[in-house]
Amino acid sequence: MKMNQDFSANNVFDPSAPPPFRIAEVRAAIPMHCWVKNPWWSLSYVVRDIIVVLGLIASAIYFNSWIFWPFYWVAQGTMFWALFVLGHDCGHGSFSDIPKLNSVIGHLLHSSILVPYNGWRISHRTHHQNHGHVEKDESWVPLPEKVYKELDIGTRFMRFTVPLPMFAYPFYLWWRSPGKTGSHFNPNSDLFLPTERKDVITSTVCWTVVVVLLAYLSFVVGPVPMLMLYGVPYMICIMWLDFVTYLHHHGHEQKVPWYRGKEWNYLRGGLTTIDRDYGMFNDIHHDIGTHVIHHLFPQIPHYHLVEATNAAKPVLGKYYREPKKSGPLPFHLIGYLVRSMIQDHYVNDTGDVVFYQTDKQLYRFPKRKSD
Repeated sequence: MKMNQDFSANNVFDPSAPPPFRIAEVRAAIPMHCWVKNPWWSLSYVVRDIIVVLGLIASAIYFNSWIFWPFYWVAQGTMFWALFVLGHDCGHGSFSDIPKLNSVIGHLLHSSILVPYNGWRISHRTHHQNHGHVEKDESWVPLPEKVYKELDIGTRFMRFTVPLPMFAYPFYLWWRSPGKTGSHFNPNSDLFLPTERKDVITSTVCWTVVVVLLAYLSFVVGPVPMLMLYGVPYMICIMWLDFVTYLHHHGHEQKVPWYRGKEWNYLRGGLTTIDRDYGMFNDIHHDIGTHVIHHLFPQIPHYHLVEATNAAKPVLGKYYREPKKSGPLPFHLIGYLVRSMIQDHYVNDTGDVVFYQTDKQLYRFPKRKSD
């Protein structure tokens, strides 16, 4: 493969080379207490975040000032994203060892921000089980060249022009990605097994209840106040979600491999994940940027991820991409996002180890005859 040969020729570390360690060695390096899930500790984060959410709502109603509203939107949207991360932990079972508690909290948190808990939980499990696999992965999966070239120019432009992709998540929930079919709301979707259909119906019903409640509140208090209190923060939450999840798997200084066929395995796929430093937001969104160990071992609670990562790094060696340190605000990550969107468009239709290719014609628009 040309890319692998280039790494060897330049004496540069090849991230697609099979690692010289096994996943059992990584697991053994992580202290035993990092695997322990404390439901009370997990619930304390839920209580903390809900108190902040309610406090922000009360403050917005009290001040009701155009000086305060922009602060409220950013802060509340960030807190909605924090609630999503806790619901995400429920879906992995890293919240607690009590399935019913995970389900109840997961439904409450995700439904409140218009996410169908079980539908997303199941597709996200597929993502973790197939991370780094071109055809089988589920989250920001690369487009094979053939699929990419079948997209009209408008779709390509919207998919790879910042900030448009940062609003993709609701569309993904309804229609998934290009080249894939199904919906997170439809129990008969090919995303789900027949045994999972009741779970999908449950989460879709919970989602519908929240939509009806929001519509009722819009009727009672007015659509504009609801847009300001809930609608704008929801959009900020979506932007956080797409921004963070995209950068988990794209935009590193060195191209990240994707795999097919016999070259893929769980460890190699997990090692394509990228850790990110979000500055002051690391604690607020529950260390979701500490993502490599989370992908390899999603059972580890978020409050142990940093320690587990530090313990595993000597084993991972160069396969761990040390994140660039952030200031209080992670503005440096915007550059990674923009560069990746400009460069990472599709992968070759063939090959068991592939890297993103660039469509050099994407941003070149034909001149009008009058020009």
